Amino acid sequence: MSDQWSALAEEISGHAQNYVDGLTRVAGGEGGDAIWSILLVEVAQMSLAGAKLGANRDVILAGNYEPPMSEDPDIDGVRTALAERLEAVDDYAEVFDPYKDTSVTPYRLSDDLTAVAADLIHGLRHYHAGRPHEALWWWQFSYFNTWGNHAGAAMRALQALAAHSRLDVAEEATTV
Repeated sequence: MSDQWSALAEEISGHAQNYVDGLTRVAGGEGGDAIWSILLVEVAQMSLAGAKLGANRDVILAGNYEPPMSEDPDIDGVRTALAERLEAVDDYAEVFDPYKDTSVTPYRLSDDLTAVAADLIHGLRHYHAGRPHEALWWWQFSYFNTWGNHAGAAMRALQALAAHSRLDVAEEATTV
């Protein structure tokens, strides 16, 4: 594996681990009133890492084969905890593909955030098993296939929440 790929794998693994850890902490109750802002930063940082994967040439596995692994850990508890914390704003609408499918689709922030985490965890498992090339391949493939879309949709929803919390304020009465 080239030094370029090794450096990218190390960088992406750091972002992926930070995202998973941050999401787990928020699901566990951390963040208080800043939950939307924290999640927005986490998703934005991971989206930047994904954009780097998308801008690089394709990562190709030898034999075009992903080594088998045991089943990925179940993170439904994180999804459920996020859904409870985000209850009032969990459901939102999104256009899945602005070029091919322009119909509005119902989404859930909790689903999007954990779908990203699930794909990142799969790659982290390759990385921690000493297979950084496989990790890069997985992160790049799943970025284009699933988590990039979920991260983008979640980021738009979280940015809208942040904007509404700052801009949708009642006008103060002024006295003359």
